[in-house]
Amino acid sequence: QVQLRESGGDLVQPGGSLRLSCTASGSGLRSATMGWSRQTPGKERELLGRINIPAIAVYGGRFTISRDNAKKTVYLQMNILKPEDAAVYYCTALLGGIEYWGQGTQVTVTS
Repeated sequence: QVQLRESGGDLVQPGGSLRLSCTASGSGLRSATMGWSRQTPGKERELLGRINIPAIAVYGGRFTISRDNAKKTVYLQMNILKPEDAAVYYCTALLGGIEYWGQGTQVTVTS
């Protein structure tokens, strides 16, 4: 069983930056493929990216996913935020063929 807790969602102005965190608990986490997705009302969830080793992965030039296994934490650094980035952001963990989801954290981008 894996539990995920996201944090860091906030209201930010366009052009701003935000870092989301996801702290995981459970067993076998080092083997888990971690990721971030987001969802806006009326739309399907959008996968932003996944990472399965302690590393940094950059997506689209504005978003960066990184993980720290020692802290059991995955981060989503978001830069140059746009109004269309407003969404609920979810942390995911894929382990043993099961995908676990956190409850999500709200990001609002508005001036």
